[in-house]
Amino acid sequence: MEPGLLGIIGITVLVAVAVLAKRVGVAAPLLLVVVGIGLSFVPGVPSFSIPDEWILGGILPPLLYAAAIKTPVTDFRRNLTPIASLSVALVVVSAFVTGLILHLLLPGLGLAAAIALGAVVSPPDAVAATSIGRRLGLPPRLLTVLEGEGLVNDATALVLLRSAVAASAGAMTGFGSVIGDFVFAVAAAALVGFAVGLVTVFVRSRLDDPVLDTAISFAVPFIAFVPAEELGASGVLAVVVAGLYTGHRSASHLDARARISDGVNWRTVQFLLENGVFLLIGLEIRGLLQNIDESLLSITDTVLIGLLTTLVLILLRFLWVFPLVLLMRRLPSRAERRSVQLRRGLGRLRRKRTLDARQERRQRALTRLYERRQADLELERREGFGWKGATVLGWSGMRGVVTLAAAQSLPSSFAYREQLVLIAFTVAVATLLLQGSTLPALIRLLRIEGIDAATDREESATLFDELRVEGLRVLDDAQSIVGEDVMVDDDVLDRVRADTGMRGEFEWEKARLPEQKLVRSPHRQYRDLRLAVLEAERQALLAARARGTYSSRVLARAQRIMDVEEARLRPRGGSS
Repeated sequence: MEPGLLGIIGITVLVAVAVLAKRVGVAAPLLLVVVGIGLSFVPGVPSFSIPDEWILGGILPPLLYAAAIKTPVTDFRRNLTPIASLSVALVVVSAFVTGLILHLLLPGLGLAAAIALGAVVSPPDAVAATSIGRRLGLPPRLLTVLEGEGLVNDATALVLLRSAVAASAGAMTGFGSVIGDFVFAVAAAALVGFAVGLVTVFVRSRLDDPVLDTAISFAVPFIAFVPAEELGASGVLAVVVAGLYTGHRSASHLDARARISDGVNWRTVQFLLENGVFLLIGLEIRGLLQNIDESLLSITDTVLIGLLTTLVLILLRFLWVFPLVLLMRRLPSRAERRSVQLRRGLGRLRRKRTLDARQERRQRALTRLYERRQADLELERREGFGWKGATVLGWSGMRGVVTLAAAQSLPSSFAYREQLVLIAFTVAVATLLLQGSTLPALIRLLRIEGIDAATDREESATLFDELRVEGLRVLDDAQSIVGEDVMVDDDVLDRVRADTGMRGEFEWEKARLPEQKLVRSPHRQYRDLRLAVLEAERQALLAARARGTYSSRVLARAQRIMDVEEARLRPRGGSS
């Protein structure tokens, strides 16, 4: 079958399943796995076997980068303890425990090779869990932990896999060399990712061409991945660090066009790659079963070992998550003590009558740190985890893309190599279908409260008030903005002030009025009338284009201007 035709069929299936998933209320990754398994057994459908280097070096970097640039660094920092615990410590423990069990179950399989397979099946994929969680309204902090875990645990698993493969080949002489390799891989990757993020953001901030900016944006994941891998570090972690840095700095260093373009482009890339990989998981099943040498170990026994491994991984996660949540509930008291010490230090500085330049800088730095600590404490008290959150977190251990790719990268010299790949696929499919299909029911059963929409609206209105005050302050010296040789028009100033205040007024309307009364609010009237005017202008534009009386470039520019204004006026998802 022609590659172009395969691509068309693949994208059509992805879009169709995504639409169906929204209508039936099931996460798209789960449906895609089932569809892929079904298609793999349809006569005439070729066997699929994607080389692992295509996934690890071609699909995984942009996939992780797309997730990283959307992850707020502040949220990541606030949840660093649970993220590090789940994505590093739990992955290592899971790899060693499952490796030991597989070593005992499969005679002739060395311990290092068994741990390598343990590393393959240890990292959960957060895609299915977060897609379900967003749709059902999980608390934002729980989603942040799941997304952060999904970003970092891939790097941990792949570094551990590489070390285990090297140990099985005799390239490492002891446990100390494994630890040293792991530390170097993480440290070097973080430095490479930070350097790539720093340089690419600087270069993009100097560009004024959206096409060039987009081209560099698409290259960033590979610019970070390739040199890190060449240095023997974790290319995956380098991509994550570069993505986190870029997402954090984009608000201050990139212009609005670049941010809008990044948002649309990377959402599209993420949709195609994420869903495409889950479809591939299902499509590869038939070919995988055909390659099994049943004289070594039957398919039935291999699948049973995979299911046992799945059970072990689920139990390990629950045994890890509940003590972790108990630990997190003690963190606010420790943070409170550190906050008290900061407050005392600030008090001593403020009691001094005069401060030198160094002391003033220290006072400003301590003030910012104290305010940040207080905000962190407030969030911890408001969104702390309980046993319900721990239960959902424990049940959100679905495996996915990394397990699929890493399993196929196992060396052919390993005993039971094909059976090991099938065990990994069994774990991925079983966790996706078992946990993924029951997670929505578990969330509903526990009645977990998600985002408080009323509180969010009031917080949004307060923020816009603060922004409005600072924004209008620059108009006090309007002459310096337009130039000393230009007379400032008072009518223009009044219009700018009115338009600036309108956004905040609408946010307060949403916070104070019920949804049914919001349709009669002044801002809603303004928006509906302006949209009607835009629609009439659009019809006139189409008529002008049909007459051919204007050049195409002038018509295209008018279309872009109208599109930007319509996008600003029309709320996403049709909400008010």
